[in-house]
Amino acid sequence: MKKTILLFALALITVATVGVSEVYAQKPSPKMTAEGTNVSVAYGQPSKRGRVIFGKEGSGSLEPYGKVWRTGANEATEITFKKDAMFGGKPVKAGTYSLYSIPGEKEWTVILNPELKQWGAFGYDKVKDKNVAEVTVPTKMYDTSAEKLMFDVKNDNKLSFQWDKMGFEVPITYQK
Repeated sequence: MKKTILLFALALITVATVGVSEVYAQKPSPKMTAEGTNVSVAYGQPSKRGRVIFGKEGSGSLEPYGKVWRTGANEATEITFKKDAMFGGKPVKAGTYSLYSIPGEKEWTVILNPELKQWGAFGYDKVKDKNVAEVTVPTKMYDTSAEKLMFDVKNDNKLSFQWDKMGFEVPITYQK
């Protein structure tokens, strides 16, 4: 009888542990690419899934205003310029950069940093002194909500970002 109770208890613990592990072992968000002729953006694409995405600190939002964010899921988003460019009026050499942002109610700061393969923004404070560009742009409010985070390279001269009803646009020009 004691063996039966013990086996039952062990089975119950095993089932509970596996169930909890499955909840916390979420699959990474899909990797997406937005392509232009002279620029491309590679990013992890999370879904909204009923969550509040952007908001004030303490509001329960996924990404609070004023905090550095990887601007995607998984590893920091990467942007590749095939030519030297002006990104929001700031000169940027051809190459690949991690793209971070600081969301805000009225404006966003979009940051390019040469340290690649950063997981999230957890190590950003260690590499922020290497930033090659920091651009402040107005917050763009969209009429419709985007369930999935999206980047778009419009006419190869504008980087657009949207998730839920909020986002930003950064103008891009290229050196001849």
